[in-house]
Amino acid sequence: MRKHDLRPDDFFMRRALEIARYGHGQVSPNPLVGCVIVHDKKIIGEGWHRKFGEAHAEVNAVQSVEKKDLLAESTVYVTLEPCSHYGKTPPCADMLIAQRVRKVVISNLDCNPLVSGRGVARLKASGIEVSHGILEAEGSSLNRRFFTMMKEKRPYIVLKWAQTADGFMARETYDSKWISNVFSRQLTHKWRTEEDAILVGTTTALRDNPQLTVRDWSGRNPIRIVIDRNLRLDHSIHLFDGNAKTICYNTHSDREQGNVSFVRIQDDDFTGNMINDLYERRIQSVLVEGGPTTLNHFIDAGLWDEARIFTSGQRFGKGVGAPSVKGSVETYNVVDDTLTLVSRTG
Repeated sequence: MRKHDLRPDDFFMRRALEIARYGHGQVSPNPLVGCVIVHDKKIIGEGWHRKFGEAHAEVNAVQSVEKKDLLAESTVYVTLEPCSHYGKTPPCADMLIAQRVRKVVISNLDCNPLVSGRGVARLKASGIEVSHGILEAEGSSLNRRFFTMMKEKRPYIVLKWAQTADGFMARETYDSKWISNVFSRQLTHKWRTEEDAILVGTTTALRDNPQLTVRDWSGRNPIRIVIDRNLRLDHSIHLFDGNAKTICYNTHSDREQGNVSFVRIQDDDFTGNMINDLYERRIQSVLVEGGPTTLNHFIDAGLWDEARIFTSGQRFGKGVGAPSVKGSVETYNVVDDTLTLVSRTG
């Protein structure tokens, strides 16, 4: 579709969705939100939620408008229903009412029980025209982590692994360095900055001694999570070095040790109990980079939302087999690697 074929509402909402993505990796557990203010078919202000605890998108957009008197004749495009409650910042719905904007166009209604239609109701009650559902599917995809957390009471779970062309994650000796190329590994570090947490199991921690930090990209480190049911791991490994907040899920001990939290989980439905604990901690998304045993635990439990699989041209002939997932598939080339993105369906 050519740019000038877009309806005005779609055109301006697409811009709001675009700038909302700038907050990726910075705003969790809040949603990603972008806001565009339009007067006489021209953008006069825009903003996005930049960081958790700081001003919301609507506030930043209004502050960017040079001629505030134009707000009363303007339409506000916002990717998510303006909040109607006091959190770390005042309600955005009240702020828009105070600015006497003419119309508010929304992509998604907020499923947070603290908002959930109340923002729209408040705007309408003040005489502001409101419409919603513009580019709704795109907005839902943008905030799939937030919506999963709110609706399913669990983090959004991304599985990631690298495999050879003949379907192995490691050699028979469990050696797996390096299957994917340097560009794929850099992309993985970018993904780490975008998710709240990164998880591995005991075997990966023992054999690979990973750091699970961000080194090949710019951004914050995710919370490191390691499953060590029987506390077998030596405390000299990287995961216990204190360089990033770490949670060690086990069945024996509850204690704090510097930057590491040892969290005891009941062994019956260990994975489900761990997921519940992550939800209670408001960890909105988890990147699972473990070995096949850990990955298959999540797959078998139906606890995954998307998989990102790098396939190289290497062949091992025999070794440790990679998991298998089914869903909606997209493929991309990362130089000589193939990246397969699988979105879980059903």
